[in-house]
Amino acid sequence: MKQRINILCTLGPSSLNKSFLEFTNRNVDLLRLNMSHVKLKNLETTINYIRKYSNVPICIDTEGAQIRTKVTFKKRILSNRLITLNKSKGNFKLYPENVFGLLKLGDLIDIGFEGLEVKVKKIMKSKIILICTKTGILETNKGVHIKNRKIPLNYLTDKDHESIKIGKKLNIKNYALSFTNTKKDIVKFNDLLKKTKKIYKIETALALKNFKTLEKYGNYFLIDRGDLSKSINTEMIPYAQRYLFKKRKKNTKIAVATNFLESMIENPYPTRAEANDIYNSLEMGSNGLVLAAETAIGKYPIKCVNFLKSIIKNFNKNRL
Repeated sequence: MKQRINILCTLGPSSLNKSFLEFTNRNVDLLRLNMSHVKLKNLETTINYIRKYSNVPICIDTEGAQIRTKVTFKKRILSNRLITLNKSKGNFKLYPENVFGLLKLGDLIDIGFEGLEVKVKKIMKSKIILICTKTGILETNKGVHIKNRKIPLNYLTDKDHESIKIGKKLNIKNYALSFTNTKKDIVKFNDLLKKTKKIYKIETALALKNFKTLEKYGNYFLIDRGDLSKSINTEMIPYAQRYLFKKRKKNTKIAVATNFLESMIENPYPTRAEANDIYNSLEMGSNGLVLAAETAIGKYPIKCVNFLKSIIKNFNKNRL
């Protein structure tokens, strides 16, 4: 039986143009605006621009309970070097700002996807001294993970609440909750966004642990393998993905995101490993495939979508 698989595309500098948006009308099911990268002041203008050329539904994807970097100058940090985390003024800060006051001596902090790891060495009133434990790149707007403990964060940021107000004003009917962890997160999000379609993102070990409970309150989930790999380690991602598909209820839908066509950010063709990864996700029963950086900042967004379509067509035609 032919399987209906949605294609979800993240919009960004590479795809926010007339050519790509017109292409989406016949080839894409949902257009994602990642609020971790979209400026609030530009959101309404961006939505109106998208609608000028595309009739594909738009999804506002919240920042959620995540810590991110705010860095003025990108630089490489070498192991054993000291760096300064500033509370308000300086090159390196954290967002949301209240996180600064929640850090403790000895906290081990993983930053971004370029290997950077630092440890809290000294805490002062307006700055924290960190020592680099693993060499990596420090740059702005990268995800931050406290490796040794969980610190309390609101399930939505102030920016999320404002973006949702704009979404309601513009009649946006699709929203995604990043870093869904507990049933309380889903209940609050459902209450805030009645009569809309909602996607709940699985990005933490706690979400995996709570999945059977989360299913009672939501029916569409997205496995974000990038941030999830920071919570459970990359070697556990294949198991986690299969676990979620095996344990889900009959009417629960699951989409998969991250790294499907990473090589096509720079190259006009995929690797065989990427093709196999996509096919494996379809065999597991994925209801949706998500393109993130591939269509947001990649050089070949249309080629990426067309390759997904080709894989889906071959899967439905030749499945074993």
